[in-house]
Amino acid sequence: MRIQDIRDRLRAHGANTRHEHRVLRLWANAMPQDSGSRRPETFMPHGLLEALPALTQELAGLARLRSRHPSADGSERLLVDLADGQTVESVLLPRGGLCVSSQVGCAVGCVFCMTGREGLLRQVGSAEIVAQVVLARSLRPVNKVVFMGMGEPAHNIDNVLEAIELLGTAGNIGHKSLVFSTVGDARVFERLPQGPVKPALALSLHTTRADLRAQLLPRAPRIAPDELVEEGERYARATGYPIQYQWTLLDGVNDTEEEVEGIVRLLTGKYAVMNMIPYNTVDGLPFRRPAMERAADIARRLSGRGVLTKLRQSAGQDVEGGCGQLRARERAGQAQSVRFI
Repeated sequence: MRIQDIRDRLRAHGANTRHEHRVLRLWANAMPQDSGSRRPETFMPHGLLEALPALTQELAGLARLRSRHPSADGSERLLVDLADGQTVESVLLPRGGLCVSSQVGCAVGCVFCMTGREGLLRQVGSAEIVAQVVLARSLRPVNKVVFMGMGEPAHNIDNVLEAIELLGTAGNIGHKSLVFSTVGDARVFERLPQGPVKPALALSLHTTRADLRAQLLPRAPRIAPDELVEEGERYARATGYPIQYQWTLLDGVNDTEEEVEGIVRLLTGKYAVMNMIPYNTVDGLPFRRPAMERAADIARRLSGRGVLTKLRQSAGQDVEGGCGQLRARERAGQAQSVRFI
């Protein structure tokens, strides 16, 4: 379901712009539709009042909690059921953050990612994206939403931008607190500056070498790292938000001296933040986390040479909650149950 579908149904039941905004605002903020000092029956059309309970129930069914996986780091990974039985993952982050999924599966095929092994199953509708926020807000406050969960947002850009527009208006989330994360796609740099809500941008870099990037992100657009940084810099200067470059540290792969020098070459003087995230090890994949001492040394040296670098931790490591792992375990469990019937 898309947000436009909700708007169309509200209009079909007699809603005007103010009624429509009220219904969407209360829903996006996980508030009951009878909230507020004025009773709905005093100002809403009769047809809309009659239709609202069924619509509210349908919206509640767009994203339902299947399981919660709290972590010692304060994050909590959620396995979420969509209305058609597919599942996605959301992550409650410390300090009011939420990571949402924009696709069931992913077509980019990053070789170090569990989601990438599954391929793309379907797009997540804009209403389903907002529904993940609504579900999270029923559990704890959310004031920042990052599109860094399952999927490549650029491959579902219409739905993602429609969700961002609602969250950045009726959803009461600051524009720079909406973070569009992508491996890089020409459509992103064309479309994001045009919208009424201009989110912050996170670019998955992972390496400064074009040949290695093609190996790690086999189905990502063939944009060379230096071109990607130049596109990011233009967006950063236009919006006033620094670009967040994402770098998953893989032991012996992209934690080399060559890469350190490459990062300095590409990012010195840029309006940017480098987020270094030591890899969350996944069983069955050949990649490993570098030692924390090694990761901390790289971050320290980059910062010392003028590249603002933050050493991050992938949320939920103690519950094996790397992107796609909860969904993969669930599907493996279902297959195991079938096998023994």
